[in-house]
Amino acid sequence: MHFPFLGKRREDRRTHDAEGIGDLLADCDLLRSQASREGVRLDDSALSLEQLDQVLPRWRGDEEILSWLGNDAGLYLGTVIVRTVPGAAWSIRPDGQPVVRLSSGREFDVVASGHEWAADGAPELSQLYGEVAEV
Repeated sequence: MHFPFLGKRREDRRTHDAEGIGDLLADCDLLRSQASREGVRLDDSALSLEQLDQVLPRWRGDEEILSWLGNDAGLYLGTVIVRTVPGAAWSIRPDGQPVVRLSSGREFDVVASGHEWAADGAPELSQLYGEVAEV
């Protein structure tokens, strides 16, 4: 059925273009809040990843925050890679998982890496960035 008075549903245009997807994935609100409390400014640079690696992991006792923060950490790592490594871009796998794809075609599951970092502190985000940036 068509109800013209309801109008068309407006879609967020950012979900249909690579830059828009990148902007959505870069939000990382919880990570940005935690970092700010520790005096770390997340400016999408490799240096900010090094500074994040030095933050005392006060979140590890809270499973809900741990999972959310791990997700944010991975998305932030991906954001830094996409914005600083030539040819890197976000890609969404068929299962809905965002990954970073390099111009060589190699993919990195940055969200899984973020969860490992949040839970264990290793590998460090700056180390992962260094490995990707060298490729």
